[in-house]
Amino acid sequence: MDRDIIIVGGGPSGLSTALHIQRIDPHLAPRVLILEKARYPRPKLCAGGLVIDAEVILERLGLDVSEIPHVDVESIHFDFHARGLEIRMPKRHALRVIRRDEFDTWLAEKAKSRGIEIKESISVKNIIPDKDGVTVETDNGTFHAQVVVGADGSNGITRRCIFPHAPVYTARALEVITPSRSPRNTKYSREAPRGQEEAFFDFFPVPDNIAGYVWGFPTQVHGEPTRCWGIYDTNLLSNEKRPQLKEPLAKEMSRRGFDLDNYELKGHPIRWFSPDNPMSASRVLLVGDAIGADSIFGEGISVALGYGRLAARELKSAFEQNDFSFDRYKTHILMSPLGQALLARWFITYIIYSLKWKWFQVLLWRIMKPIVLVVAWIFVLNWGRRMQKL
Repeated sequence: MDRDIIIVGGGPSGLSTALHIQRIDPHLAPRVLILEKARYPRPKLCAGGLVIDAEVILERLGLDVSEIPHVDVESIHFDFHARGLEIRMPKRHALRVIRRDEFDTWLAEKAKSRGIEIKESISVKNIIPDKDGVTVETDNGTFHAQVVVGADGSNGITRRCIFPHAPVYTARALEVITPSRSPRNTKYSREAPRGQEEAFFDFFPVPDNIAGYVWGFPTQVHGEPTRCWGIYDTNLLSNEKRPQLKEPLAKEMSRRGFDLDNYELKGHPIRWFSPDNPMSASRVLLVGDAIGADSIFGEGISVALGYGRLAARELKSAFEQNDFSFDRYKTHILMSPLGQALLARWFITYIIYSLKWKWFQVLLWRIMKPIVLVVAWIFVLNWGRRMQKL
């Protein structure tokens, strides 16, 4: 089967690429095929926090994410040992929390309704580019395309086939879902009104050589209020002695009235962005976690949606000029508002996690609040709105 563009992976980055192609070049959209190895709704381990940048990109596509079951969080706390700074957004929520299986299914249905073809339950086994196109070998036959977009995640087949020896910067994360109410701590035993519960990111594990944070925020599963907990570690301090990853998470959950041993704990790797990461080859583009998620927090949904916008523009230009080298794709990403935000986050990652001393973390999250907020507002956030000019 022949297509001009085959997108490997039907998650946010692949679907965003297709939806942006449909928006900026409707004539190219019928020539797009998405290959997804699972079936929707597909289980996906992801905390599901949607930052404002994600919503801005979706709104530009004419999509209303409030259609999906969600929980709105009005404020986010960035703490060190439960004390730090708070972020609120004027006249709107600071964070919208969705379940990834519901979000991906919703986004896939939107893509199908706009003429994008998606084939589910097809596992890609090999990707072979040559001067005339790309051969995609699957467990359900062989496909041929002018271009392949690798949207298949941190350990996807596209990157492994095209860049088998490229360096990999991989973080680790654990996640657990609990009831919204604590069974033994009155402070957290009362269910707050919808949208009013706190979300927090606490960096207390950093002095113990876990270069990341523990998180907790409200969510929902099948309409029932629940709470998502987790711990993220960039692995920047992996050469140092450190506790098992679940220990700080268990400690924080216990402090708030929950026993980690009573719940199912799941883990997954997160490939994070570095300017060293390869992003394209002749006839092949990468998007989403295949390039890399935000390195500070491991946040990937908004970043994936942004990559899709940039990839769609690159594909439109390639077909107009009949040039599929994609030799400027990396430059275009790095010079974009998304790329500038990712570069800033990559630089900041090495500062806040390498300077692991307790006194520095106290200084950063408790004393330097105004400076941290200004830096975050200018360099880390709001790239979605700036992307509208592209």
